[in-house]
Amino acid sequence: MTLNIKISSKKQEILTGSSNLSSNQKVNFDKHSYMIENMEHNKAYKDQIDSNKSLNKMLILDECKKRYADYRNNWHAQPKKIYQMGYENFNKIKKEILPLCVDIELAAICDLACPHCFREYILTPDKVMNEKFYYDVINQISDLKIPSIKLNWRGEPLLHPKISKFISYAKSKGILDIAINTNATNLSEEKSKEIIESGLDQIIYSFDGGTKKTYEKMRPGRFKSNKFEEVYENIKNFKKIRDELGAKFPVTKIQMILTNDSRDEVENFYQLFSDFVDDVTVTQYNERGGNLEDINIENKNFIKNYLNENNLPIETPYIVDVDNNIFISKGRISCDQLFQRMMITYDGQVGMCCHDWGAQHCVGYLSPEAFNFDKTINNLEAKVKDNKKGFELLRNAKKPKKYNVPQKKISSLIDIWMGEELNKVRVNHFDNKNIDKIDICKGCSFKDTYEWTKIN
Repeated sequence: MTLNIKISSKKQEILTGSSNLSSNQKVNFDKHSYMIENMEHNKAYKDQIDSNKSLNKMLILDECKKRYADYRNNWHAQPKKIYQMGYENFNKIKKEILPLCVDIELAAICDLACPHCFREYILTPDKVMNEKFYYDVINQISDLKIPSIKLNWRGEPLLHPKISKFISYAKSKGILDIAINTNATNLSEEKSKEIIESGLDQIIYSFDGGTKKTYEKMRPGRFKSNKFEEVYENIKNFKKIRDELGAKFPVTKIQMILTNDSRDEVENFYQLFSDFVDDVTVTQYNERGGNLEDINIENKNFIKNYLNENNLPIETPYIVDVDNNIFISKGRISCDQLFQRMMITYDGQVGMCCHDWGAQHCVGYLSPEAFNFDKTINNLEAKVKDNKKGFELLRNAKKPKKYNVPQKKISSLIDIWMGEELNKVRVNHFDNKNIDKIDICKGCSFKDTYEWTKIN
């Protein structure tokens, strides 16, 4: 399998549409080409063939390849086309537009207390998804022929005891692309084998730091100490086990966020994982309440002086990439996520996008359990106040705000996707000037919703 080692960021005047700032590559690993080239190993394809021996294998294989290629081609093309046609025209054809991916929060609980995570500042339940509800969601996704799911959001998916069973079920329902993000703390040998054999297509490791000191500072444990060496070995062993099983999937990716602590460790980060992970990347720090230092004093002063000299607001968003190129925001860009994906919490709330932590701008409900959310949060708040074990590092977490409260009723996935609540957000994104009228969108830290210009 080819390794992607990314060394430096794009040399360009305008940086748009990507939080991955390292793109001049020694070797390019293209996950999407790899998926198509190895479609005969995709468990969704194999399950379909195994369930009906009379099917034409080559015909089904070609159909799966085309379906996957269409899904990836539409990832940016679908939102672009819709924004170009305008809201009124979109309303006329909205029944033809389906989500390309659904993010399903198998587990809201996490065993780490990372200072750059929203859960340090917004109370987040230590809960996992109900099995019956999961199957209902997957059945709806399958009926709609949605090609992709991601089985996590706010928490650590490996903390759900039935994750491997859940992946296998989704594959049996024809879902082509299944991914998870994990901190790899629970990626034991047994769990690794289960995950590989379940049919998972991609596993993305979050590992912040190129040294033990930085990693353990950025990823402290909640219930016990989190050790650099243990997680590093888990990631190394996963590749070893995958190779021993002769498996083509899941492909692996590891990412580190750029902070002032990690900027000098980028090369070391690549060296740590170059032999064990297919795709190694660094991404921009997104402010989530921690106010971490992501740049040095020199760059901070440069940005401050530039903003003052050009009469720009001091809070103007900025990016400093791995090559020390500095970009500032020229304005907002309509968000593609509104026409790409849906976000479902463990209890059946549907959030507006992946940056709407905990569905604060809720657009609908899929399960009655969602109506118990306030009680769950009140119980969680009490544990934090009582300094219960595992909650010591969450002392700054507050109750999530409610930016939108939809009608209290249970709806289907497709009804929420095409419903009034989500469309009220979409109509504002058709005009960039209206984006900040939506409370949850105002000041969003998602880099892809800004236009960038280089200033140094």
